[in-house]
Amino acid sequence: MTVQIKTLDMEPKRQTFGHVARRLGGDKPATRYQEATLDVQATANFHYKPQWEPEYWVYDTRKTAVVMADWYKPLDPRQYYYATYNIARANMNQAVERAFAFAEERGLIEKISAEARKQIEFGLLPLRHLHWGANMNMTEITQRGYGTAVTAPCIFSAGDHLGMAQVVSRIGLLLDGQTGVSLDMAKEVWMDDPAWQGVRKLIEDTFVERDFFQLFVAQTLAINGVVFDLIYKFADAGWKDAQIAVAMLTEFMSDWRADESKWSDSVIKTVAAESAENKALVSQWASDWIARAVEAARPLSAALLGDNGAQAEAAREATIKRARALGLTL
Repeated sequence: MTVQIKTLDMEPKRQTFGHVARRLGGDKPATRYQEATLDVQATANFHYKPQWEPEYWVYDTRKTAVVMADWYKPLDPRQYYYATYNIARANMNQAVERAFAFAEERGLIEKISAEARKQIEFGLLPLRHLHWGANMNMTEITQRGYGTAVTAPCIFSAGDHLGMAQVVSRIGLLLDGQTGVSLDMAKEVWMDDPAWQGVRKLIEDTFVERDFFQLFVAQTLAINGVVFDLIYKFADAGWKDAQIAVAMLTEFMSDWRADESKWSDSVIKTVAAESAENKALVSQWASDWIARAVEAARPLSAALLGDNGAQAEAAREATIKRARALGLTL
């Protein structure tokens, strides 16, 4: 008895979905990112306009003053879709868990001075509220934005901010022995301390911004670039003898910032390069919001570092340099 094993090559009838093939210029194999992103958003057959904003359709390019011939041009260079995003963040979260485990096993928090504890409670823990505000902003852009290429990464970013708020909260719980007292104190600082009121007003002002791309510029370029970078990048001296512990426990934020900016910078650069009108408009938004962020951050920089706002200015210069590299005129 003989057994013959044969192989058959099955040619697929088509390589990808029709709407993706039209984007690619023919029936070619597509990546998972392309299939999860290109032309996924509905564009027709809406039954009625939303009652809360009857002048617009649910998905409407008029919800921003910038104009794009194709809102699928600002693609994500990281090529994140649901699976790749979660895999990337799961790996980063493992590093967070290792850092917290190391800090607890070695008693790093117990070893820091009372002065450093006060600095962390004053300068770091209130950021949980700023991250929550950033989460709200990115969620708002998701629901008001146009094109899956823009809105899908925005909801990923919203999840990132929620996660970072939780990381900051965990640091507070390590400080107070899991009682939550430090988090209550951080809320009081956020609500009442003069050094934080400019930052609180800044994020609350963004809550009422209706132009989704102006909100995108305000959050990703100004608030991330000035306020978050001030605390996570420029404020090491503010933590006194807890510098190493804080750096370890907030490493996620540094890694996230480098990852996020690859996408947000690319979006701003692509939109600004679309036309002279877009460039002028985005440049004006960037200039205004960066100035407001610096003004808000100066008292915080002075109170945390005793530098009369010098590090806020350093964050401003870094952000302006970054904006100019994106083709903006500031």
